[in-house]
Amino acid sequence: MGAKGLTYRQEFLAEAYDEAQQLLEMHWQEIALNKDAIKLNPDLTQYEEAEKAGCLRIFTARDDGRLVGYFALLVQRSLHYQDHAFAHNDVIYLHPDYRKGFAASKLIKFAVECLAHDGVSVVSINTKIHRPFDVLLKRLGFKHIENVFAKRLI
Repeated sequence: MGAKGLTYRQEFLAEAYDEAQQLLEMHWQEIALNKDAIKLNPDLTQYEEAEKAGCLRIFTARDDGRLVGYFALLVQRSLHYQDHAFAHNDVIYLHPDYRKGFAASKLIKFAVECLAHDGVSVVSINTKIHRPFDVLLKRLGFKHIENVFAKRLI
Protein backbone atom coordinates (compact mmCIF):
# COMPACT_ATOMS: atom_id res chain seq x y z
CA MET A 1 0.00 0.00 0.00
CA GLY A 2 1.07 3.54 -0.52
CA ALA A 3 0.06 6.99 -1.66
CA LYS A 4 0.85 6.49 -5.36
CA GLY A 5 -2.71 6.41 -6.71
CA LEU A 6 -4.47 8.49 -4.09
CA THR A 7 -7.19 10.94 -5.01
CA TYR A 8 -8.46 13.77 -2.84
CA ARG A 9 -12.05 14.94 -2.89
CA GLN A 10 -14.54 17.07 -1.05
CA GLU A 11 -17.50 14.86 -0.19
CA PHE A 12 -20.84 14.97 1.51
CA LEU A 13 -21.42 13.12 4.75
CA ALA A 14 -23.70 10.57 3.08
CA GLU A 15 -20.91 9.65 0.64
CA ALA A 16 -18.29 8.92 3.28
CA TYR A 17 -19.89 8.17 6.64
CA ASP A 18 -20.72 4.48 6.31
CA GLU A 19 -17.35 3.72 4.78
CA ALA A 20 -15.58 5.77 7.45
CA GLN A 21 -16.77 3.58 10.35
CA GLN A 22 -13.71 1.34 10.38
CA LEU A 23 -11.34 4.31 10.16
CA LEU A 24 -13.25 6.15 12.90
CA GLU A 25 -12.82 3.16 15.21
CA MET A 26 -9.10 2.93 14.39
CA HIS A 27 -8.77 6.68 14.95
CA TRP A 28 -10.51 6.47 18.34
CA GLN A 29 -8.38 3.52 19.41
CA GLU A 30 -5.24 5.42 18.48
CA ILE A 31 -5.89 8.80 20.08
CA ALA A 32 -8.74 8.71 22.63
CA LEU A 33 -7.61 9.49 26.15
CA ASN A 34 -10.66 8.53 28.22
CA LYS A 35 -11.78 5.27 26.62
CA ASP A 36 -13.04 3.94 29.95
CA ALA A 37 -15.71 6.65 30.29
CA ILE A 38 -16.14 8.33 26.91
CA LYS A 39 -17.06 5.86 24.18
CA LEU A 40 -17.01 6.58 20.47
CA ASN A 41 -20.59 7.44 19.54
CA PRO A 42 -20.80 10.07 16.77
CA ASP A 43 -23.98 12.14 16.66
CA LEU A 44 -24.93 11.64 13.02
CA THR A 45 -27.94 13.97 13.35
CA GLN A 46 -25.74 16.82 14.52
CA TYR A 47 -23.31 16.21 11.65
CA GLU A 48 -26.22 16.20 9.17
CA GLU A 49 -27.55 19.47 10.61
CA ALA A 50 -24.10 21.07 10.38
CA GLU A 51 -23.85 19.98 6.76
CA LYS A 52 -27.34 21.33 5.94
CA ALA A 53 -26.35 24.64 7.53
CA GLY A 54 -23.28 24.77 5.28
CA CYS A 55 -20.89 24.43 8.23
CA LEU A 56 -19.48 20.92 7.73
CA ARG A 57 -16.73 20.29 5.19
CA ILE A 58 -15.39 16.79 4.60
CA PHE A 59 -12.28 16.07 2.57
CA THR A 60 -11.18 12.53 1.81
CA ALA A 61 -8.21 10.57 0.58
CA ARG A 62 -9.08 7.50 -1.48
CA ASP A 63 -6.95 4.74 -2.91
CA ASP A 64 -8.62 3.29 -5.98
CA GLY A 65 -11.95 4.47 -4.55
CA ARG A 66 -11.38 3.02 -1.06
CA LEU A 67 -11.47 5.54 1.80
CA VAL A 68 -8.07 5.73 3.53
CA GLY A 69 -8.27 9.14 5.19
CA TYR A 70 -10.54 12.00 6.12
CA PHE A 71 -10.36 15.59 7.28
CA ALA A 72 -13.60 17.13 8.57
CA LEU A 73 -13.89 20.75 9.61
CA LEU A 74 -16.58 23.05 10.93
CA VAL A 75 -16.76 26.41 9.19
CA GLN A 76 -18.47 29.39 10.73
CA ARG A 77 -18.42 33.15 10.74
CA SER A 78 -16.21 34.38 13.51
CA LEU A 79 -17.94 35.87 16.55
CA HIS A 80 -14.98 38.21 16.98
CA TYR A 81 -14.36 39.09 13.32
CA GLN A 82 -17.71 39.11 11.56
CA ASP A 83 -16.18 39.70 8.13
CA HIS A 84 -14.33 36.38 8.28
CA ALA A 85 -15.11 32.68 8.31
CA PHE A 86 -12.90 30.36 10.33
CA ALA A 87 -12.54 26.60 9.81
CA HIS A 88 -11.74 24.42 12.81
CA ASN A 89 -10.88 20.79 12.39
CA ASP A 90 -13.24 18.24 13.87
CA VAL A 91 -11.32 15.10 12.92
CA ILE A 92 -8.35 14.29 10.75
CA TYR A 93 -7.06 10.78 10.19
CA LEU A 94 -5.01 8.85 7.69
CA HIS A 95 -4.72 5.07 7.75
CA PRO A 96 -1.27 4.12 9.11
CA ASP A 97 -0.35 2.39 5.82
CA TYR A 98 -0.51 5.78 4.09
CA ARG A 99 1.45 7.95 6.52
CA LYS A 100 4.80 7.68 4.80
CA GLY A 101 5.27 10.02 1.89
CA PHE A 102 3.07 12.98 1.07
CA ALA A 103 -0.50 11.70 1.51
CA ALA A 104 -1.18 13.69 4.69
CA SER A 105 0.35 16.85 3.20
CA LYS A 106 -1.71 16.50 0.06
CA LEU A 107 -4.95 15.93 1.97
CA ILE A 108 -4.39 19.02 4.11
CA LYS A 109 -3.25 21.15 1.15
CA PHE A 110 -6.29 20.07 -0.87
CA ALA A 111 -8.64 20.99 1.98
CA VAL A 112 -6.93 24.35 2.54
CA GLU A 113 -7.18 25.20 -1.17
CA CYS A 114 -10.90 24.35 -1.23
CA LEU A 115 -11.56 26.34 1.95
CA ALA A 116 -9.66 29.35 0.62
CA HIS A 117 -11.71 29.15 -2.59
CA ASP A 118 -14.85 29.21 -0.41
CA GLY A 119 -13.68 32.41 1.33
CA VAL A 120 -12.45 30.95 4.61
CA SER A 121 -9.93 33.28 6.24
CA VAL A 122 -8.31 31.01 8.84
CA VAL A 123 -7.94 27.24 9.18
CA SER A 124 -6.99 25.81 12.56
CA ILE A 125 -5.96 22.24 13.27
CA ASN A 126 -5.60 20.90 16.76
CA THR A 127 -3.36 17.93 17.52
CA LYS A 128 -3.09 15.59 20.48
CA ILE A 129 0.12 16.06 22.43
CA HIS A 130 0.62 12.30 22.56
CA ARG A 131 0.17 11.96 18.76
CA PRO A 132 1.45 15.25 17.31
CA PHE A 133 2.07 16.04 13.68
CA ASP A 134 3.26 19.57 14.37
CA VAL A 135 6.31 19.26 12.10
CA LEU A 136 4.04 18.57 9.13
CA LEU A 137 1.75 21.47 9.98
CA LYS A 138 4.68 23.88 10.33
CA ARG A 139 6.04 22.68 7.00
CA LEU A 140 2.63 23.52 5.47
CA GLY A 141 2.76 27.06 6.87
CA PHE A 142 0.65 26.61 10.00
CA LYS A 143 1.79 28.42 13.14
CA HIS A 144 1.54 27.21 16.74
CA ILE A 145 -0.78 29.85 18.21
CA GLU A 146 -2.55 28.37 21.20
CA ASN A 147 -2.53 25.62 23.82
CA VAL A 148 -5.69 23.95 25.06
CA PHE A 149 -6.19 22.46 28.50
CA ALA A 150 -8.93 19.98 29.38
CA LYS A 151 -10.20 18.45 32.61
CA ARG A 152 -12.19 15.23 32.73
CA LEU A 153 -15.39 15.70 34.74
CA ILE A 154 -16.98 12.25 34.51
